[in-house]
Amino acid sequence: MRLRTLVADDSVVFRKVLSDALASMPDVEVVGTASNGRQALQRVRELRPDLLTLDMEMPEMDGLAVLDALKQSGDAASVIVVSALTRKGGTLTLRALEKGAFDFITKPDTATGELGREAIHRELCPRVKALMSRHEIRNILRGRSGHAVPSAPVSPTARAPGALGSAPGRTGTRTLDSISGRMNHLTSTVRPEMVLIGVSTGGPNALARLLPAIPGNIGVPFLVVQHMPPMFTQSLADSLAAKCAMQVCEASSGDVVKANTVYIAPGGRQMRVHPASDGGKVLQITDDPPENNCRPAADYLFRSAANHYPGRSMAVILTGMGNDGSTGLRLLRRCGCPVIAQDEATCVVYGMPKAAVEAKVVDWVLPLDSIAGRIVSTVRGGPG
Repeated sequence: MRLRTLVADDSVVFRKVLSDALASMPDVEVVGTASNGRQALQRVRELRPDLLTLDMEMPEMDGLAVLDALKQSGDAASVIVVSALTRKGGTLTLRALEKGAFDFITKPDTATGELGREAIHRELCPRVKALMSRHEIRNILRGRSGHAVPSAPVSPTARAPGALGSAPGRTGTRTLDSISGRMNHLTSTVRPEMVLIGVSTGGPNALARLLPAIPGNIGVPFLVVQHMPPMFTQSLADSLAAKCAMQVCEASSGDVVKANTVYIAPGGRQMRVHPASDGGKVLQITDDPPENNCRPAADYLFRSAANHYPGRSMAVILTGMGNDGSTGLRLLRRCGCPVIAQDEATCVVYGMPKAAVEAKVVDWVLPLDSIAGRIVSTVRGGPG
């Protein structure tokens, strides 16, 4: 299939660069451009694109107004937000994601140089590929009738193949059963002292559904890695704080980790948990290199917990592109930490959870709305 794309931006330079970047990708066709929000809305209705790249700050109608109008009209175009790398840009982007945007990229300081053009192409390419895959799956499910084929219901306690405590399949062996039994016994007798979460594409909305469902007296801290650039994670923390019973903050180096608090890794930096001199836990924020092309990276956080607090945490891997988190989850599982992965049906992009499931480092594969209950039951009473 070809992905029909419309580019909306009030800068002629960025319209050109975005159009060229998209046109250079296989199976992508740029069907038009728009210089303001009202024109973008009109051309969406005329050209029926599959994808709209949408600047947030445009004349006549801004990006948020365009998203509202698209939702009201029922238009099916997916939207990738093109945002300024500013605090205001982060706030607008979060609101756009809440209104249904698929994902976002940030504008480089300039698009006129080769580095700027390469940066835009590098950011757009994986998102376009993920979106094309999503469209292809949707078209297959629709079939010739044009109606979606209903999927089988997912049990709230569904577990991944080979998960701990699951019944052995036809290919099960005594060795696997023995390992599963020993690990299940370990995780059932040690309650987690902290919850670690890794998430990327679709993450702000997933976190906005998951974290408010956690009681404010859960008794453990939550350490969250959301793939985001600098200045966006403070906006995310502010947004979540207004919704959650727990305290929510963007993490700072030297923060003493406290129960009933959510710490969001700051965009563009790495976050790890480390023992304090008094026996507590502190957060260290570093400029260590990206891992899996990500900074912050879930693997970086997960590895620190596995190294310093073996068997004393649980981990959750949510919607997102790529495979960040799988290596760290493998270390956590070796020391008996329970792991939850979000299921495919409720993911915006089934990349990070899929990689974890395929690596056989997951105990439960759950719909998004069932994850909070599993966290609470595990923290308060051991896995059930």
